[in-house]
Amino acid sequence: MKEEEHIALFIDSDNISHRAIEGIIGELSKYGVVNIRQAYGNWKKENLKNWESKLLEFAIKPIQQFDYSKQKNATDILMTIDAMDMLHTKKIDAFAFATSDSDFTPVVMRVLQEGIKVYGFGEEKTPQAFIAACSQFIFTEQLMENSNQKSTDSSESKARKSPAELRQDKVLMKLLNDAHSQTMDEFGWSNLADMGAYINNKSSFSPVNFGYKKLSTLLRAIDIYDIYMDKESKQMSIRDKNYVA
Repeated sequence: MKEEEHIALFIDSDNISHRAIEGIIGELSKYGVVNIRQAYGNWKKENLKNWESKLLEFAIKPIQQFDYSKQKNATDILMTIDAMDMLHTKKIDAFAFATSDSDFTPVVMRVLQEGIKVYGFGEEKTPQAFIAACSQFIFTEQLMENSNQKSTDSSESKARKSPAELRQDKVLMKLLNDAHSQTMDEFGWSNLADMGAYINNKSSFSPVNFGYKKLSTLLRAIDIYDIYMDKESKQMSIRDKNYVA
């Protein structure tokens, strides 16, 4: 039996809404145990009051950081120091940074150099440099939406992209088509797991950002692929509807 991965979550409370934390921890729980949960900020500030109940509810350790300078956010520096300390002193299988601040891009890149995955969470305004650096990045607007819905994969989400919108997204379609072409067999079929692995290795993509919980659900919605589900292995394969042998 595979041992559960240990994940360390670092939260920049000044740059992340308290309403997103349930969704963030829910997403990370798919990959392992979030056994380190730390939220950074100047807790004497009025704008962080809404975080207090969330700290208790989700067993998050608050880290106090006073604003020593108006020119530089001391919270960023302390988060960076703690992350680097844990990188070398703790057995951590994955790091997660909840922030919309691109200043953490070098930290993410340093963690990745050790062969450790980094999950990123931030608002849609997050600079592309930080998004691209993460192994996977999810917009917190999607998580705030979904955390208030007891939905299934088939239920509609207000933030869910329509099939037409998905097909018009050139970046998304290129990523999916590249993954399909690189993993398909001699009959034009690609195993979903192989496609997912290729996508994860190449980009910070997450189907959640398009309103879908799983890659399989997104692929079905796009409706340009034939879908085959093996009854014995329960594995899904796809093939372009226009494939010619």
